[in-house]
Formats: sequence, C-alpha cells, structure tokens
Amino acid sequence: MAVNNGKPLTTADIVKITAKTTVLPSKRSEKQARVALATFDLPYITFYYNQKLLVYKGGVEEFGDVVGKMKKALSAALDEFYPLSGRLVQDEEGVVVVDCEMGKGVEVVEAEAEGLEVKEFAEGDEPEEIMKMVVPYTGVMNLEGLTRPLLAVQFTKLKDGIAIGCAFNHAILDGNSTWHFLTSWAALARGSPIPNPPLHNRALARPTRVPLTLPISPAAHELSDPNPAPSSLVTHLFSFPESSLLLLKSAANSSLPPTAKPFSTFQSLASHAWRAISRARRLSPGDITAFAVFTDCRNRLRPPLPDSYFGNLIQAVFTGTAVGPLLASTPEFAAGLLQKAIDAHDEVAIVRRLEEYEADPKMFYYTDAGVNCVAVGSSPRFKVYDVDFGFGRPERVRSGRNNKFDGMVYLYPERDGGKGIDVELTLDGRAMENLEKDGEFLLVGRD
Repeated sequence: MAVNNGKPLTTADIVKITAKTTVLPSKRSEKQARVALATFDLPYITFYYNQKLLVYKGGVEEFGDVVGKMKKALSAALDEFYPLSGRLVQDEEGVVVVDCEMGKGVEVVEAEAEGLEVKEFAEGDEPEEIMKMVVPYTGVMNLEGLTRPLLAVQFTKLKDGIAIGCAFNHAILDGNSTWHFLTSWAALARGSPIPNPPLHNRALARPTRVPLTLPISPAAHELSDPNPAPSSLVTHLFSFPESSLLLLKSAANSSLPPTAKPFSTFQSLASHAWRAISRARRLSPGDITAFAVFTDCRNRLRPPLPDSYFGNLIQAVFTGTAVGPLLASTPEFAAGLLQKAIDAHDEVAIVRRLEEYEADPKMFYYTDAGVNCVAVGSSPRFKVYDVDFGFGRPERVRSGRNNKFDGMVYLYPERDGGKGIDVELTLDGRAMENLEKDGEFLLVGRD
C-alpha cells in the first residue's frame, strides 16, 4: 500500500483531477440534427457506458501540449462523428433519438498520477479502484445519456507516460464503431485525414421507429435486476501467443472428417476457455452452462453494410449444454456447438430477433446472460494497437469495469503485433483462483 508521511494514500491522492472542459465540434454541422436509434441500438439503453483504456509511453514532459493537440483533433473528429457530441432525447412519440445540435459536446478530464508507471497497467492487473480513477463514468448507465455527454475522455499524466480513458455510450455505438472513431481521431492528431468517414444513416440497418417506456432512473432499474452479482469479482488478463492458438486449433480439428468445415481460431480458443471456466466453477455434470457471442451483423445483412456504418450492429448469439458432456467430450464438441450457433445466425435470424424486440421492447440487464455463462465481447480483429496519436503504439489496451459480470470475456489482439490473442476475463474470485491453477488452461502464464 502506498503511503505519504506515514498515512495510506487514497485514490484521490494517487490520481488528482486538474481540469475539466467540454470539447465541441470545430464547426456547426449542417448534417442531421437528430439521429433516431435503430432497433439494433435499443437493447443497450440499460447497459453501461463502454470503457476503454489506452496506455502510452512518453509524452510526459509535453503533457500539456499533447493534450491540447489531442483536444483539437477531438474537436475535428466530432465534425464527422457528430452523434458523439449530442445527447439522448425522447421525441413526442417516445422514440429515443440522438440530438446532434451544436452546444453540447464531449466531457474531457485532465489528471495527474505521477506515482503510477505505465508498466503497472501494461504488465499487470491494476486494482479496480485505480482503474475507476483513470477511466471515466464507471457505474454510469447508458440511460444517463439523456443528461450526460455520450463520450467522456480522461487524459492522465503518469510517471513515464499517458493513460487515455474513454467512456462511450453503448446505446449509440458498438465495438466496431468505437475503434473506427478512435483510429480516426488518432489520424487527425497525427495530421492525417480520416481514411474512412462514418456512415450515419441508421435507417439502412432498420428504419422501424420503436417507442420505449424507460425506467424512471438507473437505480430503479438496478434494484429489479434478478441476477445479483457475486460478492467478489476478479478480472485477469491471459495472453495466448500464436503457438498456443495453433495447438488449440489443431486439437479442436484433429478428429473432424476431411469434408467438415474446420473450426476457426476463435471457436477453438472459445471452446478451450468455456471448458476451463466450467471446471474452475466446480459445476455439477447436470448443470447447464451457456456461451454467448456478441456477433457483428454488418456482413450478415442483405445487402451487407460497410464497416464504416456508425452505430450498433451486433446481436448476442447463444448456445448451451450440460456441463457433463462439455467436459467429458473432446474440444470438438464445444467448438461444434459454437460453430453451429454462429453459422445459423443469418439474415433471417437477425430480422426475427429485431421483430421480436419491436413487438415487445424490453429493458435488459447486462447480467441477463445468467449464471454459469461465458460471454465474449470485443474482437481480436479490431486494430486497437494501431491507435497512434503521434507518440507510438499503446503499451496496453484494456476495458474498464463497466458491463463486466461473472464470465465476461473481452478479446484483444496481441500487443506486440503478432497473431496471438489477449483474453481479459472476469470471474467470481474463487473460480479465478481455481482457473489460475489449471495447467491445462494455462498453456502460457498470466501476462
């Protein structure tokens, strides 16, 4: 524990806020004044802001100049990604829309934490209390976008680098759009143009207007959550290099007939994690366990939509089985369940899900995946380590505390540019202890 003059340091001593400002688009937009949320967006209104942390070496001596330059680039980025500078409102029909008119903007916080080093974030699992101090809007529900900014950014000066914490309202964008914005902002900071401007026409995804009855408050919604969180949740980062992934893929595919569709790297790694987490939870053979994958639907729609579509175009794809056959069978069994569920989620299944929601809109909980579940968000395909604001690649990219429940997994590409995958996993504390002793899971040690 850090101390100062014999007294334990609080998080307020470790991370000190030095300034708060609002960043507006650099020019008044002549584009849409309001953007109606599509049906794809609405299930996330009662989830929480999506948080990302990017940590960089250097830039300490020029911290003020760096932040000034990045704020200027942020203002320019908002000219193109203008919904991020708006607020959520309900129109006269009860439809939730983004009010994009000028004068609202993005919240920007500047802070100092010169007792913290980059390696504490890059090479370990920083305590939750510290993560809360460098990534804004922990515990803030997307519903609060009615009164809060839809994007908050915090620049924190570390002893030897800079931490950039971002919180995005998940009701207006998914992971693909998150990294599209971040790479575009970084390009502008380097003096380059945005390579791929965003597409804002959400009617292309779904033109249906869906009135919602919103909770009276985030607290009221949380009180009715039927899935209470475990008393102790722990998040750890596990790194699987390419060599380990090749072994997993080989094991999953080893008994397939020549004519069968091979399992992907993702399906092989996911089945490995699903089996190991079920062992770590000490589940009984008759217990049911589920696996959920938040799948990007851009290429599954007909006609498909481009990667530049700005918004949510993800849906959760579920499969499940009893623990007994999951653990008694070869990896092929679990990988096959995942492959079948993912392949079956075609345009017909996507539209059916949308129509079901439109007929009976629900206010979901981020814990709705239920007990004994493993759920995967993010993707190792996102080029998160290409977010270069002019002082190099991030040393590490992490997720904040929001939307993490027992069994939540975020996948990132290997930070060194190889073909490995980093697995950021949240589990009940006791299950995590068991997992860290599981030699079969730990083909490599924790990073």
